[in-house]
Amino acid sequence: MSGTGDAYRQVLQKIDAHGVELIRFLWVDHNGIVRGKAVTRRYLESRMASGIGLAKSRQAAGLMDIGVPVPGFDAVGEVRLVPDPETFVALPHAPGSGAMLCDLVQLDDEPWDACPRTFLKSALAAAGEREVVASFEPEFTLCGTRPEAGALHVLDDSLCFDNTGFDAANDYVIQLLRGLQGQGIDVEVYHPEFGAGQHEMTLRHGPALRAADLSVWQKVITRGMASSMGLWATFAPTPAPGFRGNGNHLHLSMWQDRTGRGKENVFADGADALGLSETAYHFIGGVLRHLPGLLALTCPSVNSYERLRPGMWSGAHAGYGQDNREAAVRIPSRLRGAAAASTNVELKAVDSTANPYLAMGAVIYAGMDGINHRIDPGPQLAEDPNGLSDAERDRLGLGLPRSLEESLEALRRDDYLMDVLGPLRRQVYPAIKEADIRAVKEMGDDLAFLTYTTRY
Repeated sequence: MSGTGDAYRQVLQKIDAHGVELIRFLWVDHNGIVRGKAVTRRYLESRMASGIGLAKSRQAAGLMDIGVPVPGFDAVGEVRLVPDPETFVALPHAPGSGAMLCDLVQLDDEPWDACPRTFLKSALAAAGEREVVASFEPEFTLCGTRPEAGALHVLDDSLCFDNTGFDAANDYVIQLLRGLQGQGIDVEVYHPEFGAGQHEMTLRHGPALRAADLSVWQKVITRGMASSMGLWATFAPTPAPGFRGNGNHLHLSMWQDRTGRGKENVFADGADALGLSETAYHFIGGVLRHLPGLLALTCPSVNSYERLRPGMWSGAHAGYGQDNREAAVRIPSRLRGAAAASTNVELKAVDSTANPYLAMGAVIYAGMDGINHRIDPGPQLAEDPNGLSDAERDRLGLGLPRSLEESLEALRRDDYLMDVLGPLRRQVYPAIKEADIRAVKEMGDDLAFLTYTTRY
């Protein structure tokens, strides 16, 4: 994009309206960590045009911020952080600072194969004429102070949906709500969740790329606002031993223009018992077929598997069912008065250690494989799978990887997913995750939990 013209002027108007002096160019790395560089207002126009240089090796950094030795990600080579002006926000928790989300672009202006945001764009292109609509549903744990090894100082220990939980976090939540809404981020619902100190604030669904971008802003602003108020927010899947896990459920539907009728939800069919179309069932079939390998992208940390366990409503069983919170794929019951519009598919086996662009892109690719090959997901899982015997669960094929090692191995065996990841990412991504596994094994349990709690 060019730094001159309407795009720059629109960003400049927002910058001046909010008194922004420093603008961060942010991206999300392969470990789901938001990183960036910043430019001053004076040089913003030229840097929007040229981008900011970034060593390629930064996309090969593991959990401990040490690069893994993978060809193409060493000391040689650079890409550019090129911002999308449509993503600009004035950071409400950091007065004087704003930010934009970036694509990672090669020096010849071609997309870089290790750019996560570009990966999602390619998945959306693979969906063809179908527009993907999505939202993430993140949970986070709110603490009174920064976590310490062996100790998590939660703000409250109220019950699930307990009114006292609303009261305990009210001042923070109202500031967070105002901060998000002040940047045009549409918040729909909020409630205290099941775990101690656990909360959930859900944004309104929208176009898939926008939904992924908003999930980044929600995480950035949620954590930043807490810090600015002397609190600490963490999206870690399991912030401490024995704690209820924080998920980041992904909701998806597909829409298509119908001649004379406008856009219609192609996942919806009112004549079906679950309200799902044939297209939706095939999408689910594709997700379930690739789910063992998908987990390496949607639940991509050692800590993820402290959460992804049977009996935790985390989607630890490889099935689908209406309002079945133990199934990896839940079919939410439709809303009164908006049955067709509210029809969607929810993947519960997602958490916030995932890069949202990689996670959503991979799920879309898997679903498209199901649509293209008319994959049958089989009958729905209409009962709690924890009440079945081991033999019954095995017969139904409900088993899923129970560690990052197992999901990585499943990813390597999934030729389709490895192919869509592309030649660069299918090398560097597993290498990063293997480095993370080794690093965590060298830590004690307290330090491992603390690492994830402070990183995410």
